[in-house]
Amino acid sequence: MNLNEDGGKRAVRGTLVKVLTHSRVDRGMRMEEFASRCVRQGEVHELVTTDQTDDEAGARIDRVGFLGFVEVDRAGVIDRGDELWIGGQLVGTVLGFDSCHFPNHYNVLVTTAQLVTGPQLGLAPEADVVFQQKQPAQIGG
Repeated sequence: MNLNEDGGKRAVRGTLVKVLTHSRVDRGMRMEEFASRCVRQGEVHELVTTDQTDDEAGARIDRVGFLGFVEVDRAGVIDRGDELWIGGQLVGTVLGFDSCHFPNHYNVLVTTAQLVTGPQLGLAPEADVVFQQKQPAQIGG
């Protein structure tokens, strides 16, 4: 039986509406059990980096860097493993979701090699944000 449920999908695009500047090592976010979240046009969600990699349901995520808030341009699905691009630069990979502020917004947790904040990446309001499915590596030439 093939349990791979992921087929192709369109990228989720949005616009950065607010830059965040701080980081914490004691945040206490909790990883949701869901591997994907549907997002609607016009919703605003928070982008958070972490150098932690535990994606098990309930995992505590303490080390975080805050990037900012993104407004979704068109409905879509954000999955664990999607790449996050902001202003044309690859930021990291979606680790999962924290819903401590839901239904106001999700915290989209993004794995990075080190905690980074919005200013450390040179982010500015109106930057293009893209969540896209990671493409499989090409073999051969």
